[in-house]
Amino acid sequence: MTAEVSGSFEVTAFEPGETEEHEGGTAFGRCRITKTFTGGLSGRSEVRMLSVGGTSGGPASYVAVEHVTGELDGKAGSFVLQHAAWDTSGVTIRVVPGTGAGELAGITGEFRLAVDESGAHTYVLAYQLG
Repeated sequence: MTAEVSGSFEVTAFEPGETEEHEGGTAFGRCRITKTFTGGLSGRSEVRMLSVGGTSGGPASYVAVEHVTGELDGKAGSFVLQHAAWDTSGVTIRVVPGTGAGELAGITGEFRLAVDESGAHTYVLAYQLG
C-alpha cells in the first residue's frame, strides 16, 4: 500500500565546489547542499550534486544523491534519494532501493518537489515500506 506525505523544505547551505570549463561553452559543476524538512517528513539531508551548464549559461542537466535522515510519518530512520533532471523538462527523484535504515528499512518511492514564485520549496513523497 502506497502512503503519501507532503510538506516543505528549506535549503540551509549551498556550497559550490569546483567548476570545469569545456570546449563549446559547457561547464561542469559540483556542489554540496544541506536541507531541512518539515511536514510528513521531518529532518535534514545532505546532497552531492553534479551539473552541466549549457552554452546559454543556464543549467542544462544535473544528477544528485541525497541522504535523508529524520522521521517519516513518525518512523525514524534514513534513506537515499537519486535526482536526475534535464533542462526545464522536469526532474525525476526516486528513493534508491536498499538504502532505507532504521524503521525506514525497505522503503521505496518517488519524491516530487515544487518551487513557487516566492522561492518556497514544497514536496510530496509517495512511498511504500516493505
